[in-house]
Amino acid sequence: MKRIKILLVAVLTIIAATACSQSKPKDNMERKNILVVYFSATGTTKHAAEELARIAGADLCEIVPAQPYTSADLDWNDKRSRSSVEMADPKSRPAVKSIGVDLKKYDCVFLGYPIWWDLAPRVVNTFIEHKDLAGKTVIPFATSGGSSITGSVSALKKTYPALKWGDGRLLNHADEQSIRTWVASVTR
Repeated sequence: MKRIKILLVAVLTIIAATACSQSKPKDNMERKNILVVYFSATGTTKHAAEELARIAGADLCEIVPAQPYTSADLDWNDKRSRSSVEMADPKSRPAVKSIGVDLKKYDCVFLGYPIWWDLAPRVVNTFIEHKDLAGKTVIPFATSGGSSITGSVSALKKTYPALKWGDGRLLNHADEQSIRTWVASVTR
């Protein structure tokens, strides 16, 4: 009888150990080192990035232009405004302030921006070209007054085909549950 109890305890211990070693965290947000990087000219994308970082349990980092954008710079009706000139030149790379984040510790980088002329602002290209994103999953998110994210994501993928891109999403009016579901699906 004692041998049966010992054998039963041993079998249950092995089963429990096997089950524990095969269990996975409740969701992907617990398994990944996630960073949310964003550029925001008016604060709309900043708000979306902060909410995304909170929901994903991610670190947050802002892309700050060396020269901040003024209201006049953002006047898309003025072809001579700073944003219009930058967006008309695919090679434009506005300077950014130093971004002191070490990307080595992150598996996944959410990259946020407002949609300008159906594209990511050129300052986002500056960030991509100055930080090593190789081996990371880069997941775009955006805010927009009327455009979808599709054109900007296509342009980023075409410009940076060596990067591993995840499915992007517009976060204008996304609720917490839809963001949580999206994050879990793209960080697998």
